[in-house]
Amino acid sequence: MQGMAQAGFWIAVYLAAVLAPLGLLLVAPTPRGGGFWWDVAMGFGFAGLAMMAVQFLLTARFRRATAPFGIDVVYYFHRYLAYVLVAVLVAHPVVLILINPAQRMYLNPLEAPWEMTAGSLSLLSLLALIVSSAWRKNLGIPYDGWRVVHLILAVAAMALGFYHMWAIGYYSGTPVVRVVWALIGLSVLAVVFRVRLLRPWSLLQRPFRVTEVREERGDSWTLAMEPVGHGGFAFEPGQFAWVTLGHSPFAMREHPFSIASSPVPDGRLEFTIKELGDFTRTVGQIEPGEPAYVDGPYGAFSLDRHPDAAGYTFIAGGIGVAPMASMLRALADREDPRSHILFAAHSDWERIPLRDEFQRLREHLDLEVVHVLEEPPEDWSGETGWITREVLDRHLPENRDEMEYFICGPIPMIQKVEGFLDELGIPASRVRTELFDLA
Repeated sequence: MQGMAQAGFWIAVYLAAVLAPLGLLLVAPTPRGGGFWWDVAMGFGFAGLAMMAVQFLLTARFRRATAPFGIDVVYYFHRYLAYVLVAVLVAHPVVLILINPAQRMYLNPLEAPWEMTAGSLSLLSLLALIVSSAWRKNLGIPYDGWRVVHLILAVAAMALGFYHMWAIGYYSGTPVVRVVWALIGLSVLAVVFRVRLLRPWSLLQRPFRVTEVREERGDSWTLAMEPVGHGGFAFEPGQFAWVTLGHSPFAMREHPFSIASSPVPDGRLEFTIKELGDFTRTVGQIEPGEPAYVDGPYGAFSLDRHPDAAGYTFIAGGIGVAPMASMLRALADREDPRSHILFAAHSDWERIPLRDEFQRLREHLDLEVVHVLEEPPEDWSGETGWITREVLDRHLPENRDEMEYFICGPIPMIQKVEGFLDELGIPASRVRTELFDLA
C-alpha cells in the first residue's frame, strides 16, 4: 500500500507540473481578439512546453521519484510520452493555421520574425530527436553518439521553444506568468547541471577498478570490479547500474547493466554482459586494472521488496538471467530455506550464460532449474521450444499463487509469459518485469 501511495503522489506531481502552466491561462489577463480556438492553440503550446521540461526530470534518475515504478518503467514512459508531446506541439501551429490560414507565412524562415522561426526550429529539433531515437538501430546510429545527439537536440528544442514563448509574450507577459516560466526554465537548467556536471564529478571521486574479466558461455563476459578508496554502495539483488569503462564519467559513455553478484560487505560488483552492441562487443578486450565508474543502484526489480513470498519463480530469456543470478546468489548467501524455480530460455545447451553457476547454486538452495532450448541436443530430455503455458504449468508447484514472479528478457517473451501466468491464475500483483532495452 505504501508503494501505491508513493506512486500516486509522484503521478500527481507530474500532472501538476504539466497542468500548472495551463492553470495560469485561466487566471492571467486574457488578451482580446483571440477567441476560443485561439486560446486552445495557446493551451497546446503551453502544455507542450511544460511536458518538454518534465521530460528532462524523468531521465534525471531521481531515486525517490523512480522507486515506486522502477526506473526502466520511467524511461519507457519518457519514451512514449515523447510521441504525445510531439502531437501536442504540432497541434499548436495546426490550430492557428486552421483558424487563420495567413499564419502559414510564419513557417517560412525568410518571412517570419526570429521568435516565430525559433518555434519552428524547436519543433523540428524535437522531430529529429524522435526519429533518431525510434529508429536508432535501423539507422545504424551508435549508442554513444546517439546519446550526445539526443542531449543536443533536447536542449535545443527546449531553449528555442522557451525563447519562442517568452519573446512573443502572448499570455506570458504578466509578471506572475513570467516568474512561473522562469522557475520552469531554471529547473531544467538545474537538472542538466546536476546530470551532466555534478553527478559525473561525484562518480569521479568514487572510482572502481576491474579485477577480473571472465568469459562465459553464449558470447558473454563477467566483469568483476572493486571500489577504490571507498566502500562501494549498497544495493538490492536484481538492481542495475550505469557503467563507464575506458572513459571519464563526463564523456557520456555509460551503459546500463544488471548487477549479477550478491551484495557483499566489501562493495565488489559483478556484471555479466552479452556481446550485443557496439560497446558490448569489446567487453572481452577489457584488461584487469582498468578504471571504471558505476552510477547505481537503480531499479525496483528485486526480491528484497517482496520478502514474504512462499518462494520465488524466475523466468529469463538470454542474458536476462543476469539479475536472476544476483537474486539467487543472495538467497544462497542468506541460506534461504524456501523452494524456488528458475526457467531459463536459450537457443542451445552450450550457449547458456552462467549455466554452471546455476548448477552450483542448486547445492545451496532448494532450487529447480528448468532449461528450455530452441535447438536441443539429440539426447536432450528436458523442455524444448519456447516457454509456454504448458511448460509453466508442468513445473509450478501447487502453491504457485503464493510465489513472487520475476521476468526478464526480450519484450515479446515478457508479454507472452505475462499472458501465460494470467491464464494460470497468477495474480498480476505478484508479477515483476525488467525491461532492459532502454534505448
